[in-house]
Amino acid sequence: MVKRVVDMKTHCQPSDDLEYWLSKTPQERLAAVTFLVNQMLKPGERMDKTVFIRRKLKE
Repeated sequence: MVKRVVDMKTHCQPSDDLEYWLSKTPQERLAAVTFLVNQMLKPGERMDKTVFIRRKLKE
């Protein structure tokens, strides 16, 4: 078990999260997202891909 003590008032969680995920390969990131999505779906249920928002990219 790995234990790390940090001061919650000064600790910057988002930057640590970003560094962690950038250190992973694209395949590992995709596997993590797939795992999280599958946890939310019921057995046999598929994602509803009919609802989406189209955003215009800034130029």
